[in-house]
Amino acid sequence: IETGKSPELILNPVVIARNEGEAVKIEGSVNSVRVSIKIKQADELEEVLVAKFMRFIMQRAEQFVVLRRKPIEGYSISFLITNTHTETMLKVKVVDFLLQFMEDIDKEVSAMKLGVNSRGRVVATKFLEQFC
Repeated sequence: IETGKSPELILNPVVIARNEGEAVKIEGSVNSVRVSIKIKQADELEEVLVAKFMRFIMQRAEQFVVLRRKPIEGYSISFLITNTHTETMLKVKVVDFLLQFMEDIDKEVSAMKLGVNSRGRVVATKFLEQFC
């Protein structure tokens, strides 16, 4: 799937989308599957948080084994699961990991956004106290 040089070995990609901002693209081939996830980014703050968080995670790609260092165009993060991964790992556990990852990313981004907003509120309050 990574090289794409043999079109007869690549299956048609499947895109599952909740809306325009959230989608999962599954690209299969004879010996691998690439799963790309587009994470919801409702405003500029979420865009920055997602970009920084995904960069942080992708720098540690070797610890995640199936994580790609660079996502495909238009998506936030990509996973590449090869036939060697399915031979050495339980398939159910790989699927559970991907599902849990998608759930946790939304929670983490929401928690970070709340943290940034609360810190901003405290800073603004302290700053405005100078003028009152």
